[in-house]
Amino acid sequence: MATVSQERNLLAVIGDEDTVTGMLLAGIGNVGQNQKKNFLVVDSKTHIPVIEAAFEEFTQRKDIAILLINQHVAEKIRPMVDKYQEAFPALLEIPSKDHPYDPNKDSILKRVQKLFGE
Repeated sequence: MATVSQERNLLAVIGDEDTVTGMLLAGIGNVGQNQKKNFLVVDSKTHIPVIEAAFEEFTQRKDIAILLINQHVAEKIRPMVDKYQEAFPALLEIPSKDHPYDPNKDSILKRVQKLFGE
C-alpha cells in the first residue's frame, strides 16, 4: 500500500507566464498520461472557467502534493480558493513579478490567524 508521500509527488502551478516558466525551468513540469499537464499559464486572454477547471483538476488529482497559484490569479477565482479546505494538495498563494504578495488577501493566512485568535 502506497503512502501519501509516495502517491503525491508533484507540484502544480497556476500562474502568469514568468512564474510558470520559472517553475518549469526549476524542474516541476510533468506531462502524464493523456497529456495531462501540471501547470496552467494564465494571461489576459485566459477565461475564468479555464482557471476554475484547472484549479478543480489539480485539487482532485492524487499525484499532486502542492498547488502553487499566483495571488492575482487566485483573486479571479477567490470563492473557489476560499472554499478549498483539504490538506492535500496543499494550496499556496505566491506573488508574481508584477503583482506583490498581499497578506490581507491570502485565505490560508486568514485561516491560520483565525485559529490563533489574531
